[in-house]
Amino acid sequence: MKKAIKLAVFDIAGTTIKDNSNVAGSFQYAFIQHGFEKVTLEEANEKMGYPKPLAIRDILSNHVTDNGAITSNLIDAIHDDFVQNMIDYYRTTPGIAAMDDAEAVFEALQDMGIKIGLDTGFSRDITDVILERVGWKNATLIDITVCSDEVERGRPFPDMIQVMMNKFGITDPKEVIKIGDTEVDVNEGHNTGCLMSIGVTTGAFSEEELLKHHPTHIVHSLTEILGLIDQ
Repeated sequence: MKKAIKLAVFDIAGTTIKDNSNVAGSFQYAFIQHGFEKVTLEEANEKMGYPKPLAIRDILSNHVTDNGAITSNLIDAIHDDFVQNMIDYYRTTPGIAAMDDAEAVFEALQDMGIKIGLDTGFSRDITDVILERVGWKNATLIDITVCSDEVERGRPFPDMIQVMMNKFGITDPKEVIKIGDTEVDVNEGHNTGCLMSIGVTTGAFSEEELLKHHPTHIVHSLTEILGLIDQ
C-alpha cells in the first residue's frame, strides 16, 4: 500500500524565494570584508545550503596555509558580516518575492492534507526578515520553519526535518518529501530517508550539477511536484 505523504519540506532561497546568486554574492563579500579577496563567487555558490559557519570554515581552509589561523573569532566575524549583509539585502532590495508558483503549490499540498515546512541554511534572524518581507511570517501557508542555528547539526544532516516530523507526530520518513535547489538539500532528504528528495533547477545548481547527487527527481518548477505526488 502506498504511503500517504504527510509533510513537504522546502528550502527557502532559490527554491521558494527568488534568488539571482545574491546570497552567494553577499557570502563572498563577507570574506572580502575580512581581507580574503581571492574567495570566488563559484566557491561561495558551492556552499549554498550549508550552515554558514561550517561553510566559512571550509572556504577559509582553501585560502590559508596555517589552519590554526582559522579561529572561532574569525569565523564569527565573517558570519556576523554575512548576516548583516543578508538582513540589509532582504529588508531593502526591490524585487524580493516568492517564486511565482510557490504559494499555489503550498495551498494545493495543504488541500491534500500535507503539512508545509521550510528549512534553511540561514540563521533565524535572516529567515524572519525574509518571511516578513514576503508575507509568510505568520501565514497559514507555512506550517513550520526550522533554521540551521536551531538544531545541533544543519544540512545535510536530517536534524531539521526530524524536528518537523516530531512536531507533527510523523515517525516514518517515507511520509515526507524534501525539495531544494542545492546538493545539501538533496542529501538532507536522502539522509533523512524521505520518500522523495527532489532537486529543483530554479536556484544555485543546474540540472547537470544536481544529477551528480542522485535526487529521486528533478523538476524545473515547483508545480511539477504536484504531478509527482499524484503518480
